[in-house]
Amino acid sequence: MTDYRRLRVALLGAGAVGSQVAALLLKHGDELADRAGAALDLVGISVRDLDAPRDVDLPRELLTTDPEPLLVGSDIVIELMGGIEPARTSILQAIGAGADIVTANKALLATHGPELFEAADQVGASIYYEAAAAGAIPIIRPLRDSLAGDRVQRIMGIVNGTTNYILDRMDRDGSDFAEVLADAQALGYAEADPTADVEGYDAAQKAAILASLAFHTAVPLNAVHREGITQIDADMMDAARKAGYVIKLLAVCERLSDAEVSPSGETISVRVYPALVPREHPLASVHGANNAVFVQAEAAGDLMFYGAGAGGVQTASAVLGDVVSAARRHIAGGVGVGESTRANLPVVPIGHVTTRYQITLEVEDRPGVLAAVAGLLSDGRVSIATLEQTIVTGDDVHTARLVIGTHTAREQDLSDTVGALSASGVVTRVVSVLRVEGD
Repeated sequence: MTDYRRLRVALLGAGAVGSQVAALLLKHGDELADRAGAALDLVGISVRDLDAPRDVDLPRELLTTDPEPLLVGSDIVIELMGGIEPARTSILQAIGAGADIVTANKALLATHGPELFEAADQVGASIYYEAAAAGAIPIIRPLRDSLAGDRVQRIMGIVNGTTNYILDRMDRDGSDFAEVLADAQALGYAEADPTADVEGYDAAQKAAILASLAFHTAVPLNAVHREGITQIDADMMDAARKAGYVIKLLAVCERLSDAEVSPSGETISVRVYPALVPREHPLASVHGANNAVFVQAEAAGDLMFYGAGAGGVQTASAVLGDVVSAARRHIAGGVGVGESTRANLPVVPIGHVTTRYQITLEVEDRPGVLAAVAGLLSDGRVSIATLEQTIVTGDDVHTARLVIGTHTAREQDLSDTVGALSASGVVTRVVSVLRVEGD
């Protein structure tokens, strides 16, 4: 046995992920010591309820409801409580005591990341958060380290497993949203209150983290444009299928050129919304509750990272990878590596984005309507690429459904044009507007 230096590791939270992290630390301690170059002694696990049921049996003597001694007496503190408080206060206290932090708390990092990283910089500590953006998928370290010498141009990712499961089922089975959501809840993919997932909040938090890393710019959560998937229905899925697309909830982070906003001409856009993805694109083949992140870099080209985006043991894998990295830093000595946000690029609103669209309209089936619609689109600087018309006959009314694919257009122009169509009198209803990504 090698006589390794011993590091004290504290764990805050023993839920689905935390209990797996503790179990793996205890089970594979010798292997982890060989990889880290230090023995990792789990000195305590802070929990709210000592008697709460857990996925894994943990030694009772490690459990405590008082985190204070763990925060001030550990070399590495693993925060897996989730939420903003008391996680924020606990992490700041641990950093102040000189500990490195490992966390999977996307909400906290998206909301208070700059504050936490600044606190770590002040004392030479490091914060590791591989598990905060896409579960077991290694994406944080490649963006922060492997691509640090490159220029990331664009990130397009499926970063929420619940919504991908729902949309995938709707696409393959023709099921309704409510039906698949109920199934997702029964399977444990969706919470009893699924708002954070289906309204895009979870994905927006992850997008803010990824964009901050990729573009070396602090991206506040309120700068991320967010839309959910609750309006997606079977008809929209059918129209997408006929046009050769699949609908995915995407997090899109990209560099833009906008001299009106930035003296350098460079800005960034960070957004989350359901979008049409061509069926031949790699992201279209991401099924079930899996995640995938597609990165486009100036020199490295196209890269894709794929795997489980959630799950206790899967996420624990990413957490333990960070623990090993933190231990190696302690052994090597020196100050921690801070986050690079010095680029300070402006984050522009959604109106500055340029992409393609699919617009679905219901109109009266009478002469002149198509010409009127085409004229309104032209006036709004939106050019038609494809058009499919379906006649819908009711008892006394004949209507047509138009599915219009556009060439690239500026989001603000498209939004103004859709408003003009709604108010025109020739359009009965704007059924949907979906962006096209990944062409």
